[in-house]
Amino acid sequence: MSETPTREPAETKAAATILLLRDQPEFQVLMVKRHHQIDFASGALVFPGGKTHAGDQDPAWADHCNGWDQFDDAQRTLRIGAIREAYEEAGILLAEGLDGSDFAEVCDPAVRSAVDRGETAFIDVVRELGVRLRLDALAVFARWITPTMMPKRFDTWFYAVRAPADQVAAADGREAVDAEWISPAEILRMEASGERTVIFPTRMNVQMLAEASSAEDCVARAQARTLVTVLPVVEVRDGARYLVLPSDAGYGAVAEPMDAVKLAMKV
Repeated sequence: MSETPTREPAETKAAATILLLRDQPEFQVLMVKRHHQIDFASGALVFPGGKTHAGDQDPAWADHCNGWDQFDDAQRTLRIGAIREAYEEAGILLAEGLDGSDFAEVCDPAVRSAVDRGETAFIDVVRELGVRLRLDALAVFARWITPTMMPKRFDTWFYAVRAPADQVAAADGREAVDAEWISPAEILRMEASGERTVIFPTRMNVQMLAEASSAEDCVARAQARTLVTVLPVVEVRDGARYLVLPSDAGYGAVAEPMDAVKLAMKV
C-alpha cells in the first residue's frame, strides 16, 4: 500500500549527472567526494553533476556542439549541463577540436572556478578553446525523480560516456574535495563496509553499472535499454515503511527499508 501525500509535492528542478568511464587498469567510473560543508550529500561519493543553469540553454550553443540536431531543447540543455558539471567538478571536458581531434589539454583550475561561480560563461570558455562539446557521445543511462515527500526535488538524467584518455581528473576543491577512479564493485564494497557514504540513487546506479564488463559494454547496454523513469514511492508492508522502485526500471525488485535509506536524491 502506497502512502498518500499529506501536502503538495515540491516542484522538481532539472539536473544532469555524468558517469565517466574508463577501462585502465580495470573498468572504473569517476566518483567525486562531496565537501563536508556542502548541505547536499555532505561527504558522499557521487557522480559529477548538478542542476542545469540558464547558460546551458543559450541558443548560441548550436555552433559549439556536435550532435545539436539530434536532440530537442530539453536534451540539449541537460547534456550541456552534464558536460559543464564534469568540467567544473572534475576538470574533464568532453569536447573535440574543430579538426575532429580529441580535446586533451589540462583544464585551467582558475577558469573552472570562475565558471562555477558564474563569473565566466561556459560557452565563452568553449569558444575561446576552439572546441565543440560532444553531446552525441552521451548515452542516457537512467532518469530519477526525487520522491514526492522530499522538500527539495530534482528530475535528474544520468548519462554514460567513455572518458577522454588523455585528460586528468582533478576535484574543484569547493563542492568536490577528491576525484577518484573506482571500480563499481569496489564502490559497493566500501559502501557496505561503511568506509564511504554512497546515497541511495547513486548506489542503485552503481549496481546497474556493475553489470557491465567495460566502458564500451556499459554504453552499449545504456543505448539498448528502454528508459523507465524512476520515481521511488513509499509503501507500507507489514507495518513497516519501504522505498520502492518500479520493477521494470532495470534495478530488479527493490524495496529498501526507509530507516536504512540515505535520502539525498539528486545525484
